[in-house]
Amino acid sequence: MALNANDRSIAGFTMAGHALVHWFETAIPIFLVVWLAEFDVSIALLGLVVALGYAPFGIGALPGGILADRYGTKRLIVLCLAGMSLAFLVLATSSSIYAIAVGLLLWGIAASIYHPAGLSLISTGVEERGTVFAWHGIAGNAGIALGPFVAATLLIFLDWQYVAAILAAPGLLAVLYGLTAEFEPTAAVEGDVDAGADEALSLSDLVTNSKALFASAFAIVFVIVTFEGLYYRGMLTYLPEILHGAPAMDGLALPAGLEGIEPADYIYVGLLVVGMAGQYAGGKLTDRIPPARGLAVLFAIFTVLALAFIPVMTMGLWAVVALCGVFGFFLFAIQPFYQNAVAVYTPADSRGLSYGYTYLGEFGLGAASIALGGFVLDVSLGWFFVMIAAFALAGMVLSAALVAGLDWFADSGPAAESATDD
Repeated sequence: MALNANDRSIAGFTMAGHALVHWFETAIPIFLVVWLAEFDVSIALLGLVVALGYAPFGIGALPGGILADRYGTKRLIVLCLAGMSLAFLVLATSSSIYAIAVGLLLWGIAASIYHPAGLSLISTGVEERGTVFAWHGIAGNAGIALGPFVAATLLIFLDWQYVAAILAAPGLLAVLYGLTAEFEPTAAVEGDVDAGADEALSLSDLVTNSKALFASAFAIVFVIVTFEGLYYRGMLTYLPEILHGAPAMDGLALPAGLEGIEPADYIYVGLLVVGMAGQYAGGKLTDRIPPARGLAVLFAIFTVLALAFIPVMTMGLWAVVALCGVFGFFLFAIQPFYQNAVAVYTPADSRGLSYGYTYLGEFGLGAASIALGGFVLDVSLGWFFVMIAAFALAGMVLSAALVAGLDWFADSGPAAESATDD
C-alpha cells in the first residue's frame, strides 16, 4: 500500500532527523583520534570529555519526551537539528579541550530530543507506521555509516575544524526543510488532539508510573539494555583509536597517491555498513524468536567477540577485517530484540515512558563505559576488552533469567505473561 501525502511528509522529515542524529554521533569517534594528537591529552581525560557529550544524549530522553508532549514534536525536532548543527560549529571554532567539552555537551543535550520526539510523531501522525518505522531505521543506519565515512575522508584533505563545520551543513539544511515541511502530526490518532498543547506529565504522575514500571519485569529489561549500551558505546567510541594502533596497520603499504588515507577509519566504517545487514536480520528474527532468548544468545556472542579482539588485534590485516565484519553484524542485530523486549514486557499504556527509560539506559548510562574505557585503556588494551566482555556476560545472565522465567518476583502484567508462553 502506497503512503499517503501526510505519511510521506512525516517519513521524509523524521528520516532526515534520524539520519543526522547518527551522522553526528558516529563522526565523533573519528575526531577522537585527531584530538588525542592535537591536544596532547591522555585517553582517560579525553574519554571523560567525550562522555560529557554522549551521556546527555540518553539522559535527556525523558525530559525530551515530556517537552515534545507539551510543545509539539515538529518544533522539538527542528530545535534538535539546529542545536546539533550549532554544537558542531562550536567544535569547529574550538582551540582547547575545554571548548571541545562544551561543544560535545551542547550536542548531547540537543541530540537527546530526537528519539522520543521522532518516534512519537510517527506513532501519532502516520497511518502506515510499520512501513515508516522501517524506512526510519534504514535512514538511521545510513547516518551511522556515512558520518564516520565522510569525516574520515574529509580529514585526508582538511583540518579537523573545517571538517566539523562541513558536517554541520546538512543539519542546517534540514532545519530549513523542517521549517517548510507541512503535515498533520496527529492524523493517525482518533479524536481531536491538539499536538503541542497537551499537559505535560506531572511530576507525581511520572513518579507513580515509573514506580509501577520498575515493579515489573521491565526492571530486568532496563538493566539488560543498560549493559548493551555499555558494550555498544565503549566499543564504538574507542575502536577507531584501537584500530589505528593495531600492528596490522603499521605494516600496511598503500599505493602512491593514497598515503593520506587511514585504513583503520575505513575498516570502522565497513563494520557499520555490515551492521545494516545485521539489523535487518535481527528484525526478521524477532518474529520467530522470543526476545529474551534472542538477547541471551546474542550477549553470549558479544562476550566471545570482545575476547576475540585480544589475540586478533596482534594478527594480520584480514583477520582484523573479518572480526570487525562479524562484530558489526551482531552489534546491530541485537537492537530489534531489545526494542521488542520493551514492547513485550511492558503494558501498552506505559509504552512511551518505557522507551524513554530505554534510551536513558542505552545512551545515557551506557556512556559510562567511555569514561571507564579511557582509564582502562591507559592500563592495558587487553583489560579493556575484558571489561567490555564483562558487560556482555552480565547481559547474558540477566537475559537467561528472563528465559528461565525468573521474573516471577515482579508483577509483570499480561504482556510479560504472554511473553513467557512464546
